[in-house]
Amino acid sequence: MRKTALRSAIGLGTVIAATLALAGCATSTPTSTTTTAAAASAVDLSGVCPATVTIQTDWNPESEHGHLYQLLGPNPVINADKKSVSGALYSGGKPTGVNVEIRSGGPAIGYQTVSSQMYADKSITLGYVTTDEAVQLSDKLPTTAVFAPLDIGPQMIMWDPSYYPNVTDIASLGTALKADGGVVRYFGGAAYMEYLMGAGILDKSVVDGSYDGSPAKFVAAKGKDAQQGFASAEPYIYQNEVAAWGKPVKFQLTNDVGYPVYASAVSVRTGELASLTPCLKKLVPVLQQAEVDYFKSPAATNALILQLVSAFNNGWVYTQGVADYSVKEMKSLKLVGNGDNAYMGDMDQTRVQKIIDIDTPIFTKSGSAPKAGLTAADIFTNEFIDKSIGF
Repeated sequence: MRKTALRSAIGLGTVIAATLALAGCATSTPTSTTTTAAAASAVDLSGVCPATVTIQTDWNPESEHGHLYQLLGPNPVINADKKSVSGALYSGGKPTGVNVEIRSGGPAIGYQTVSSQMYADKSITLGYVTTDEAVQLSDKLPTTAVFAPLDIGPQMIMWDPSYYPNVTDIASLGTALKADGGVVRYFGGAAYMEYLMGAGILDKSVVDGSYDGSPAKFVAAKGKDAQQGFASAEPYIYQNEVAAWGKPVKFQLTNDVGYPVYASAVSVRTGELASLTPCLKKLVPVLQQAEVDYFKSPAATNALILQLVSAFNNGWVYTQGVADYSVKEMKSLKLVGNGDNAYMGDMDQTRVQKIIDIDTPIFTKSGSAPKAGLTAADIFTNEFIDKSIGF
């Protein structure tokens, strides 16, 4: 079963885990393959980017990461042991003169944060870092986001509409749960839940941090309890693939109740932003275009994603139905899109600052204080976004 909790929640004890990871991991060299020279009319990344652009994701292969797998040219090399795939980095159907290696996260990196993995293994060029993770680790493991593949985060809370027919959002769900003795199960320590409680949207008495990614407790509660999940997956999974449930759920995005993180923002180690700038000026528009191309025609890339899931064989279950639903739902819910302008991939300073303002006291209280005086400009930049590329 999908363990979205483990990839989406930012735990309040993350800094300790990150420190241990740095002490116990050694830098490794990514596998590289020979790439044909970049075609004259294609984007040429050779000379400005690393010979292999290594990208660390935050979970197993899935459609939310389709924009990255779209980068791979013909005949990619699958490394089942490393849970990675590599090959020539393509843009617009042509090689760019460098290779790309895409590494799985979650279980493949011991469920540690991408930030800690990026600092433990300096061969990683880019990694997925959600805004609240960037805030929490800004003092010891600073990262800067350069591209936001998701304009709205898919994190949500779901409930049974047949049990709670009058519930329309998370706030009214909280009221109903308190009256009925139900709870919202979530992965303990998640910052967004601390926000929901602090803002008075959910009472502390109705939250339960025992969620482990399994549907068992949700099913056993027969509708009385609610649960966290991803809007781009769980509604389909529970209705179509959890036989013991087999009916619709309703949900509200945590984004829509005032927690507007940029999920899985493509980021660099802050100290390397300047040295990578020549590369990023050319690479970020390639990432933008790959996402536009993927959502225009996702079938081939989704087939690769399913092939990777099968080859990695780590217990992660991901079907064609979920892959197709995810693409459709990400577009329908505007999780991907141009936002409030005509191009995609940029981030809004006000949104980022809001997360800093929300999470700084939360993380400080838990003993993992962000960098003193942290501002939005410290953890993201739109410098490399090509304003001509959008949906």
